[in-house]
Amino acid sequence: MAPTPAHRPAARGRPKDGRIDRDVVRVVLDLLDSRGYRHVTIERVARSARCARASLYRRWQSKRHLVAYAVVSTLGAQPAPDTGSLRGDLICAVDTLRHAFAGPLGRALPGLAADMAQDPRLARTIRTEVLTRRRRSIRGALVRGMRRGEIRRRKDVAPLIDLLTAPCYFRALFGHARVTRAFIESVVDYTLRAAG
Repeated sequence: MAPTPAHRPAARGRPKDGRIDRDVVRVVLDLLDSRGYRHVTIERVARSARCARASLYRRWQSKRHLVAYAVVSTLGAQPAPDTGSLRGDLICAVDTLRHAFAGPLGRALPGLAADMAQDPRLARTIRTEVLTRRRRSIRGALVRGMRRGEIRRRKDVAPLIDLLTAPCYFRALFGHARVTRAFIESVVDYTLRAAG
């Protein structure tokens, strides 16, 4: 997994054990889903992932950063690769939400959103480490599309990013309908029509 700012770079010496990162992400998401953010502790994660607490502290500076890493590891930090077309870029970007919400993150999302409302530091960490980086990637795709003449030029692309991503979060939070590939494509097509 690519390191994020919440994930400390590996120190010199023994190579980093990738199994720890994978197991920790699984444990954190399971705890968020079953018990909520308050019950995610370094000690509990270390015990469930069968690793030393020191190993976690070497990788993540706090519980908030550990949770942010688990979320960004599931969602991906750079969701909008350059596929050669804006539609292709945006489908790739929004489809990462479909994949992520089909697993433990989708079940944990309502609780995590509630915890963010009660914990400003957690909310700030998630916004900085997860949302801001993903939005930057999607903004890059939109700028590429403007340069290629696929959509009209505009200074503020934030509403387009919201149009692309909010429907997936809404469905994942309220569970009234599934996030499907066909739904993703329709969201992208509506957004492109709005973008001109």
